[in-house]
Amino acid sequence: MERLPKKERHQRLARLIEDNPFITDRELTRLLKVSIQTIRLDRLELGIPELRERMKLMAERSFDAVRSLPLHEVIGEIVDLQLDKSGISIFEIREEHVFSRTGIARGHHLFAQANSLAVAVINDEVALTATADIRFIRQVKLGEKCIAKAYVRSSGKRKARVEVFTYVGEETVFRGDFLIVRSAGALQDGGGDRLADRD
Repeated sequence: MERLPKKERHQRLARLIEDNPFITDRELTRLLKVSIQTIRLDRLELGIPELRERMKLMAERSFDAVRSLPLHEVIGEIVDLQLDKSGISIFEIREEHVFSRTGIARGHHLFAQANSLAVAVINDEVALTATADIRFIRQVKLGEKCIAKAYVRSSGKRKARVEVFTYVGEETVFRGDFLIVRSAGALQDGGGDRLADRD
């Protein structure tokens, strides 16, 4: 593929970052077929901050407060939350999250990020996971950043269905479909499977 003219490359770079504010410079080099120095210069010229700064800006933006669990119990850092609608969290895979021999992340960490985000997005004092249908799509390795995006697909008085997709860059690595029970149902009936098929 031939290199894009500078103006066109700038437009594409801006669009890629707008579509995914968490995209790394390395991923941009792969997509735009230029060196990392070129990406950094382009960002500078366009006034687009580096990834860490973009993440900080997103975290400082006002978003809804988590109601269903203490913030420190959410796995990953929430950077966007609209209760009963959607949410985004970032989780970096570190040494303590991987198998020591392979450097591959243990699956329960990916599940925990997605599950805690699915609960956090619910606008209620108490929200519990009743069922989860999950799929690991590819292995995640040490140092990779997992970006989980949760979408409330349906929401009733007693339960909600939340879909979560986790990405590393542009690639989907995990997906989950969660049935979350709200406090009205959870407290009356003890939560769990008995509520899974009722509204």
